[in-house]
Amino acid sequence: MYNYNTQLKKLALPEYGRNIQQMVDYCCTIPDKDERTRCAYTIIKTMGNIFPQLRDEADYKHKLWDHLAIMSDFKLDIDYPYEIVKEENLETKPEPVKYKLEHIKMRHYGKIIERMIERACEYPEGKEKDALIMLIANHMKKVIYLINKEDVEDAKIFKDLAFYSHGKINLDPATHSLHQFKEATAATAPKNASNKKKKKK
Repeated sequence: MYNYNTQLKKLALPEYGRNIQQMVDYCCTIPDKDERTRCAYTIIKTMGNIFPQLRDEADYKHKLWDHLAIMSDFKLDIDYPYEIVKEENLETKPEPVKYKLEHIKMRHYGKIIERMIERACEYPEGKEKDALIMLIANHMKKVIYLINKEDVEDAKIFKDLAFYSHGKINLDPATHSLHQFKEATAATAPKNASNKKKKKK
């Protein structure tokens, strides 16, 4: 009858393989502490040979002893050469990140667009403000296009701008036009480097 890995005990650290895990399990059963300790050092040496490229890392040996303790389920009773990681620390979870929940008027635009429009309203009248408003409007149109891949009427964007700005920004489709966004095709895509003219021999 065959023993399949899927039927065996789950490995605590799969990167070391089942043979190393079996060595650790055997080490835990050795009754004499001195002999257990010698066995542990042999296992650490074998573990180090598996990943020789990591020997230049700081605290490399310390990490190996931590891993040995983890694989033994912290049941290996020896005098460790390092202060090993505590079992309870493995379960420590990071503090949850607190997010400030804010109401978004139109989710497809996001909160950043709202703030950009608010900032644009504070700008003094002039070319810089006009350029910023057009930049925001074009970005809004691009966002809409990415969602539905359909031609978006400029009037729709201007209406949303007026709504966001509480009527402070009013653009007339008759005097203002936004970019026309289209999907790139083989005809419009940049030519490949292989299409460059071949050098004369």
